[in-house]
Formats: sequence, C-alpha cells, structure tokens
Amino acid sequence: MLSFSRLLRRAAFIAATAGLLGAAPPALSGDPYDVYVLLPLSGSVSFYATAQQQTFKAIEDETNRTGGIGGRPLHFVIQDDQSDPRIDVQLANGIIAKNVPVILGPTNTAQCNAVAPLVKAAGPVVYCFTPGAHPPAGSYVFSFGATTDYVVGASFHYLAARGLTRIATITSTDASGQDGDRMIDASMANEKQFTLVDREHFNPTDVSVSAQLTRIRAANPQAIVAWTTGTPFGTVLRAIQESGLNVPVLTTNGNYTWAQFQQYKDILPDELLIPAGPFNAPEQYKDKAQRAAIDTFYSQLAAQGAKPDWGNNNCWDPTMIVVSALRKFGPAATAEQVRSYIANLQGFAGVNGTYDFKAEPQRGLGYNSVVMVRWDKTKGALVAVSRAGGAPLH
Repeated sequence: MLSFSRLLRRAAFIAATAGLLGAAPPALSGDPYDVYVLLPLSGSVSFYATAQQQTFKAIEDETNRTGGIGGRPLHFVIQDDQSDPRIDVQLANGIIAKNVPVILGPTNTAQCNAVAPLVKAAGPVVYCFTPGAHPPAGSYVFSFGATTDYVVGASFHYLAARGLTRIATITSTDASGQDGDRMIDASMANEKQFTLVDREHFNPTDVSVSAQLTRIRAANPQAIVAWTTGTPFGTVLRAIQESGLNVPVLTTNGNYTWAQFQQYKDILPDELLIPAGPFNAPEQYKDKAQRAAIDTFYSQLAAQGAKPDWGNNNCWDPTMIVVSALRKFGPAATAEQVRSYIANLQGFAGVNGTYDFKAEPQRGLGYNSVVMVRWDKTKGALVAVSRAGGAPLH
C-alpha cells in the first residue's frame, strides 16, 4: 500500500509538477495558506459533514507533512452553509471579495447552482461536490464525479441486464430530484425495454409519501427508483416498508452514508442498490496508480478513525486535484492558473477513476467510473455487484 505522501508525489508527477519530486520537503513557515470550503455542518444534508471534515483533516495533515503549499502550511477554512443555497450565496460573496483563486464546495445540486452565477470571467474556481450540477465547458465551475446521465445510465444498464424493466419512480421536487427525472427519462429512452409504470413526486419537506406508494404498489413495478437524498429518502423508505412492497430500490449515490444506514437500518429494503465508484471495487482495477489512490484513500481515512462513505468520497478527489494545482503554482496561484490546470488535466489517478478533463470537461470522469453496489444487511456492508459501467458481475 502506497503512502499518501507517495500518492501526492505521483499525482504531481502526472500533472507535470516534476520539480517538486525528489527534494526533501521544506520546513513550513509563514502564515497559513487558507483555502475556503463550504460544507453543510447543519441542515438537511448535514449527514455528509462528519465524513467530509475527516477528509479535509487527512489531506491537510498530509499536505503539511510533505511541504504544504510552497512551504506555507495549508489550512482549510470550513464555513457552515447550513445546507441552504441562500447561505451559500452569502458566504461565497464574502469569500470572493477576498480575491481567492478557489472555493471548495458546496455539496448538493441546488447549492452549487446557486453559487455558480456568482463566478465571474476571472473566477474564482468553484469545485462543487455534486454530480447533479452541469457547469458549461470552459467555465470556472467544476462538478464532482461522473455526470448524472452517466450515473443513471449505468444504473439502468444494470437493471436492464437483470431483467428489472417495469420501473416506478419517486423523486423530490428539488434540484436533485428534477435532475434525476431528466436523466431517468434519457436512460429509459436509451434502454427501450423499460416501461415506466408510475411516476411520483413529493416535496422534500413532506412528512409522508404514503399516497404515492399506494399508487406505486398498484402499478406492480419490478423495481423502484427513489431519487432524493437525506431526510426525504428516509420518508420514502418508511413508506415503502409500510406499503409492504418488496422489490429492489435504486437510489442516488448521495445516500451512500454510514450515518444514514445506521439511522434507517430498520426500514432499509431487502435490496438497496446504489451507483458508487471504483473505490468500492479495488480488485477490479489493475493500474498501479489507480490502486495506489484507492489504497491511500482507505489508509489515510482509517488513520482518522473513518470508514469511508460518499461524504468522504465526494470531496476527496476534488481536493486532491486542487492541492496538486496549488502545489504547482504556489501561494501566488491565480484563479486562471488553477482553472487552466484542471481543465487540461489528464491521467490523474483518483479514487473514482483516472481523470481526463479534456474528454469530460468540468468533471473529468465518464460512464466507466460508475460501479453498482448493494447494501448487504447481514454483513452491514456495501458489496460491488457490477463492473465499471453497470454490467452485472454475475
């Protein structure tokens, strides 16, 4: 297993930062180099926050142990956006006024969409932690992971291969649910064997969706797609259990959190399916740099006492990429330097795949970065059930 330090050096080499290799890390001096982060420490998606903070602590510690940013200690300034897009706008405006080159976060689709219009022609770079945002190519906004159409597409490829073609959907009316609806329609159009037997919607603040589940049950689906996250997902799970309907439930990768699995353990369906990433199936990846990235992810978070989930994952690769850019240009890095660096980055081994931002602008990952996993109740663990792209293992 390669150390985090060696992975940083490998990533730096791939990203043409060879001048940093081989030299002993300089002693840190001067004021901390602040990088501002918008995280949901409270509010509706706060279930991510503990894992996200573990990630930032691990990366900050190891970056500083190996030379910091141009010899200055890296410091992540984490601000609570309360899971509220309006708060994100307020906080982002304050950060932008400091003339920083980059902002990390926010976490969900509505929050990213709220901050994106604030980014002007000269930046700063905003790297969101959601696949549901769709920033235009060439912009200063980047979005984590494969785009939702790839995520949903791989998920539906998996369902089709298993013969689960009579589908009911229930999605929230927020930005994440609306994005899911669009991508579900696109995936069903591509996979002609699917029949949408019922489509339901609900407001994320609703305390019950029993009426929607009554209609879904009457439609006799072979699987349910529940595209919502956090507390609203718990509302859907409870209604599914109360309805007595026992079919596979497919949900967004945003629900891959240990805190939720523990909170909802008594209402989880017998088969819960989630589109995840390569870090869930390291044995499928033979490339040494890819395996090194995944091994480092697990070992460094284990040192923090963490069992990685989507909260760790959604900010790990974006932060590693930004750190590699800042190490290349140093404390005087500009927004344009960081944007150009990321936009032209190829061959960067992350825990979600090998990034190629020229092939996939603003996110770097494609269809083959999606691996389907199933929650195993008996093991209390997620088990990979597909190859990259959604083809079932068996």
